[in-house]
Amino acid sequence: HLVESGGGLVQVGGSLRLTCAASGGSFSRHAMGWFRQAPGKEREFVASINWYGGSSLVADSLEGRFTISRDNGRNTVYLQMNSLQPEDTAVYYCAAAVADTIATKTSMYDSWGPGTQVTVSP
Repeated sequence: HLVESGGGLVQVGGSLRLTCAASGGSFSRHAMGWFRQAPGKEREFVASINWYGGSSLVADSLEGRFTISRDNGRNTVYLQMNSLQPEDTAVYYCAAAVADTIATKTSMYDSWGPGTQVTVSP
């Protein structure tokens, strides 16, 4: 069971940190990921981190602004988002991968949170 929090309304150039809290499963055995979906668009990969946090990957277009991290002791994964732009407006989803290695496709994930809305105002 995954639940995201930390979304909201922010001005251009601002920052947000999203949190995903996991419960009821073997959190530390799975890679985790963040995806986002804007209205009328497909869900897209944002970032992924392997099971112990030693390796991570951020989408090329977001590299340098977004950072993923995890705390296995707290069963939590984070997405730090800086220099936010209007095109970052979307619902952001946390997901648990089937495997313990970085995963970039939605088909590689079998558990999803309900999502949290991020809106960046001009």
